[in-house]
Order: sequence, then structure tokens, then C-alpha cells
Amino acid sequence: MYLYHNSRIKVVAAAIKPVDYKRALGNFKNTDSPLPTAPGYDVAGVVVQAGIQVKKFKVGDEVYGDINENPLDHPKTTGSLAEYTAAEEKLLAHKPSNLSFVEVASLPLAIITAYQGLERVEFSAGKSILVLGGAGGVGSLVIQLAKHNFKELFEKFDVVYDAVGQGDRPLKAVKEGGKVVTIVEPGTPGAILFLLTSDGAVLEKLQPYLESGKVKPIIDSKSPFPFSQTVEAYSYLKTHRAIGKVFIHPIP
Repeated sequence: MYLYHNSRIKVVAAAIKPVDYKRALGNFKNTDSPLPTAPGYDVAGVVVQAGIQVKKFKVGDEVYGDINENPLDHPKTTGSLAEYTAAEEKLLAHKPSNLSFVEVASLPLAIITAYQGLERVEFSAGKSILVLGGAGGVGSLVIQLAKHNFKELFEKFDVVYDAVGQGDRPLKAVKEGGKVVTIVEPGTPGAILFLLTSDGAVLEKLQPYLESGKVKPIIDSKSPFPFSQTVEAYSYLKTHRAIGKVFIHPIP
């Protein structure tokens, strides 16, 4: 049996993100995992072995998740860009039956970030929101999660969600007494900057939105990149021209 709360996963698809190539450039060398290490956070695959304390999943279950809970504080050496990887039970969720492995691999970190950011500023029905970077992986999901509250166009907004880093632009767009949330450091002065906590429970909570089609993953048109072209995929990601998520599939 696999160790305690972990499940061993046969990787089917893995999304990549800017933090991956920033790790490769040494931006996090003071907190990063020792070499050798497998990069990658978002994974979709099949459980092939479950630990003795795992209750939610069994061998054969199709799962997905962001498998690095606190990557800066507790980096892992087993990322998603590998034939097999391992993850704690609390980081995983069952794959929505209506979505492919490729589609769900694009979701975990992005949709958790989108959800937790909206939660942090207490976004609710009747409030307006401006999303900077709305074509990207996080921004597109922020829009979808919030879109049912769009009633009209606004010149000033209760909430500004900065997913790309736009300097003082959020302050110019937010109402007096409104809130700015950013996931990019350094962020707008006075903004709520947060580091997400990976959580399979959030993915399970959002399952109805995904299964009903109210929230859909946005996949960049150049994806998928085969595993042999992972370096090329990262080079493309660094151009900042991707619309939606870039992912690797198939995994050998």
C-alpha cells in the first residue's frame, strides 16, 4: 500500500504555468525543492495505488488536483510532469464526468485561485467587478464564477481582481471603499495579496458548476504539447500570448 494519506497517480495530462519556468530560472532557489525534481502542479490521472489512510479514493478512480499544497514553504520533488506522481488525499477531487482529462488538468490551481480571491474580498451578488487579465487561466475563471452577477456596465467597480499585474490601474478603476485583490507580487499598494492554499474540497464544491457547464476550462489553441515538446511549451508560455491554459498531453 502507498504511504498513509497519499495516492499514487498515473498521469494522463498536466497543465503548466508561469511559476514552473520561474522555478527553472532560479527565482525560488531559496525555498525550492532539491534537485533532481519533477516540475508541475496541476495534474489529471488515474489512482493506481492508495495509502492505508485514504478514504475518498480507490484504485481506478479518475482524479485531478493541484498537488503542491504550499510550494514555497514545503516544495515537493514529485511534480505532475512525470509518468507517475503522488498526492495527498486532501489535494485531490474526483474528475467531473463530463470533462476530459485534458480539460480538468487545466483547472486546479487556476480555479482555486479564482475562487479564493473572490472569497477573500467577499464578492457577492449585486457587486460589480473588473478582471484584469481576463483572457488568462485565472482571469477567465474569475469572470465565469462571477458572471451571474453582471447586470450592467460600470465605470467604477466594487472589486478589481488583478490576475496579471497592472500597476496602479486597479486603483483607478475601484470605487471608493472598494477592494483590490492581486495574485501578482509586487502588487497594487493596498491590495489584498494572497497565496492560495491548494484544497481538493474547493474543487469538489465547484463540481456542480463544472458538470452543469456554467464554468468551462479555457484551453489555449496551441495545446496540447506532447511530452517531448515540454521545453517548447514553456517557451510559448513565456511569450504571454497564451489565451487560456497550456498543457502537456499525452504523458508517456
